[in-house]
Amino acid sequence: MRKFVILAIVLLAALAASAWAGYSYWLKSPVYDGQEALIFEVARGASMTRVASQLSEQTGYPYARFLSFHAQQKGLANRLKAGEYEILPGLTPDEFLAVLTSGKVVNYPLTVIEGWTFEQMREAVAAHPVLEHTVSTAEEIMEAIGHPGLHPEGRFYPDTYLVTRGQTDVEVYRRAFETMTRLLDETWAQRDSGLPFNTPYEALIMASIIERETGSEDERRQISGVFSRRLHIGMRLQTDPTVIYGVGDAYQGDITRKHLTTDTPYNTYTRGGLPPTPIALPGKASLVAAVSPDSGTALYFVATGDGNGGHYFSDTLAEHNKALQRYLKRLRQKP
Repeated sequence: MRKFVILAIVLLAALAASAWAGYSYWLKSPVYDGQEALIFEVARGASMTRVASQLSEQTGYPYARFLSFHAQQKGLANRLKAGEYEILPGLTPDEFLAVLTSGKVVNYPLTVIEGWTFEQMREAVAAHPVLEHTVSTAEEIMEAIGHPGLHPEGRFYPDTYLVTRGQTDVEVYRRAFETMTRLLDETWAQRDSGLPFNTPYEALIMASIIERETGSEDERRQISGVFSRRLHIGMRLQTDPTVIYGVGDAYQGDITRKHLTTDTPYNTYTRGGLPPTPIALPGKASLVAAVSPDSGTALYFVATGDGNGGHYFSDTLAEHNKALQRYLKRLRQKP
């Protein structure tokens, strides 16, 4: 009898050693050994058993039950966080579970470009494939972010926003709105004295015009200076981007005399002062330029036409007309 007991103990010890060796080997084995990273989604409310089965379905992983049991034993089964995760080749079971409980989900970029109109931003958000789309019209958007009735143009900060699958479009709009509000407040607080306008919203309107007039960092304050001096002396802004915004779909790529003479609330050739709303989404550089205009003397500017996107600034109309003729000549010489 004693021999049988000893033999049983030896066998049990051997089995235990073998099981431990197998378990240790499994802990070091990859749950995924593909060539590229795997996007793995944990559904909201999914159990560990379901997640392990899903891994098996996606990759052919043969140890789904072991993985589920291991997660239960480590107290991680109820700590899974919903979302998409990037699973790199070679992750061990513990590393895989650490990823799924980290909350570090996959982010996708949504880029809103400086100078876009609100409508262009709305189209980009509506077309983004991972967002949950809950609003469509400007009215719905402004109401959803808590500002019903507010005109949306210019109110959203152009930037690259990182979004996750299932995130709502309202969250993006709210983030962009709050960012623009904060930056506008900060910029207005540091404004120069003697500006030809009195409110942050008017500064936002000016910034949007500057944004549409130039993409050059070096020219923004110069253009701001031109417009500020014009407002001070009661001269009309006479800026094409406001006219283009005012005619809407009637603009097909070339501004015409008819556009310039057709009166709209945004036609700064036919009306004095600032237009009633912004005409685009300005970036921070244009916000800063709007409240800190250059202190020069120029009242006019026109594109140089030399391909670098720059402008020629003039103090007098005669000088400006000469610069305009040079620009038109260069324009006619281009194929």
